[in-house]
Amino acid sequence: MATRLKNLTVFLSIWLLIGASVGSAQKMNNAPALAPDVHSYSNPQAVRATDIALDWTVLFDKKTLQGTATLSVARGNSSDKNAPLILDTRDLTIEKAETSGDGKNFKATAFKLGAADKILGAPLTIELPSGARFVRVYYSTSPNASGLQWLAPEQTAGKKQPFMFSQAQAIHARSFIPIQDSPQVRVTYSARVRTPSNLLAVMSAEGNSQTSRRGGDYTFKMTRAIPPYLIAIAVGDLQFQSLGKRTGVYTEPSMIERSAFELADTEKMVEATEKLFGEYRWGRYDLLVLPPSFPFGGMENPMLTFATPTILAGDKSLVSLVAHELAHSWSGNLVTNATWRDFWLNEGFTTYLERRIIEAVYGAPRREMEATLGRRSLEQEMLGLEDRDEILHVNLDGRDPDEGFTGVPYEKGALFLRYLEETVGREKFDRFVRNYFDAHAFQSITTETFVDYLQKNLIAQNPKVSIANVNEWVEKAGLPKNAPQPKSDAFAQVETQANNWLKNDITASGIRAKDWTTQEWLHFLTKLPTDIGADRLAELDRAFNLTKIGNSEIAFQWLMMSIRNNYAAANTRLEEFLTSIGRRKFVRPLYEELTKTPEGAARAAAIYAKARPGYHPITVASVDTILKWEKR
Repeated sequence: MATRLKNLTVFLSIWLLIGASVGSAQKMNNAPALAPDVHSYSNPQAVRATDIALDWTVLFDKKTLQGTATLSVARGNSSDKNAPLILDTRDLTIEKAETSGDGKNFKATAFKLGAADKILGAPLTIELPSGARFVRVYYSTSPNASGLQWLAPEQTAGKKQPFMFSQAQAIHARSFIPIQDSPQVRVTYSARVRTPSNLLAVMSAEGNSQTSRRGGDYTFKMTRAIPPYLIAIAVGDLQFQSLGKRTGVYTEPSMIERSAFELADTEKMVEATEKLFGEYRWGRYDLLVLPPSFPFGGMENPMLTFATPTILAGDKSLVSLVAHELAHSWSGNLVTNATWRDFWLNEGFTTYLERRIIEAVYGAPRREMEATLGRRSLEQEMLGLEDRDEILHVNLDGRDPDEGFTGVPYEKGALFLRYLEETVGREKFDRFVRNYFDAHAFQSITTETFVDYLQKNLIAQNPKVSIANVNEWVEKAGLPKNAPQPKSDAFAQVETQANNWLKNDITASGIRAKDWTTQEWLHFLTKLPTDIGADRLAELDRAFNLTKIGNSEIAFQWLMMSIRNNYAAANTRLEEFLTSIGRRKFVRPLYEELTKTPEGAARAAAIYAKARPGYHPITVASVDTILKWEKR
């Protein structure tokens, strides 16, 4: 019986591989035309990967993934019928490559790993014999893979077990998978993952254990075609807690209660988004709260959002990040930017949707506060940007796509969509957005495709919006004069308090801040003069103990002010903050602010020497540039 079952399993696996290859080839012919992608060596016009079967062993002692990637491939309409398969890689050790026509019998084939580029990595060219429909690559990752972080037990919350997690956006998937690493080359995937038996593996796919079942051998499957940057894995001492009928949270045991409390409204958010913009099409929506070295606020990996623990404020005031990552289930995961110069299609839409979700769950005043802070942050950031980086449809030729991760695609993109909503009316705009998601579901599109759809399905029926308006928003630097200006009544009251204190009409202890939200505190602090002086900061600190505040957003703003005003009382807290948190949103500006004076630069270097080993490779790359660390 065991032999018969084994043979049946092999047969079914082969059948599924062939089915995936044939079915995906048919889908390929109906997919949008591929756009040139300057950030990929791959040749999907000639040969396209449609499915990837991963088989990994997670080796914590070597800090590597070791195993195979089996790609189902289909030839396109290229005139070169003998074209090889070209994959993107970065720092991978390639042992051998094989091909097969039936998914069962594999034979070795010639391959060549090209010269490495600092940004793009190295192309892997694999010869494809006639009839080859499967390619298997045997490989291992580098301990320094840019898309993986390996944490020692002491770097985790529990301090007892190691932890590993991936971060593939923008082009870091190639550092742990040989793949056509372009967001327009969507693939389904499956994985078998072997880990130490006492650790739990989770992925952006079906197969995650809602009982935190251990065992050291896990299988996963993503049946919807996704861009490569959404393939994700984490392995650690994880516990699960349900948040609703299709929502839950994973994190280390010592963080599970805090996380579950903070994220309790997740199910409400899913329901609110469905009412606004259509069905949630991914089955479950779970979150993984990672160790603090995670370089971003969140990552919208399908079915399993990765999130920073810096959102655990204790009062749900920072859960707009959850709304943002959830919104990506529509804008980004369902409809994806085709190349990284179209990144605003992901983030502008998502920031707009995020605030609509916040309005639906927490009310319009909360939305307006966050939108007001968002516009102010954008305006401040743009003061230091070149014109080329103030354009939504940004040109990233010759640059790392991570350079496009400014506030422009997020906040300017959201303002553009808000402008359309306010101009044509919310009812019409909501209908347009819902239809847009349906029309482009599970596709990757360019800005040109979006503008064409907008012209035909919204502008043509609404003369108040012209294509010239749209082009000014999308292709020009800066903010158009018709950019919306959010307003908050609550913020007006905060400003009155700030002005009264600055004029010495009231003392710091007289500021009525007892019931202020995080957003009101941020507004208060950012409205104060940048050169307010250490004495006035000390007065605020005595009244509100801001140097020791646990809320990461308020702490960040306070520490920025402390650096600018040489407030020495915050020095210890600054070092503690920078050595315990790796979120780029916080650490980059703090290091940049420190380097504006010789004394600050020296402090920055001393702190970074301690913090650098615990930072994610993506954060390290950013701060190395700021501090010119490679030259040391």
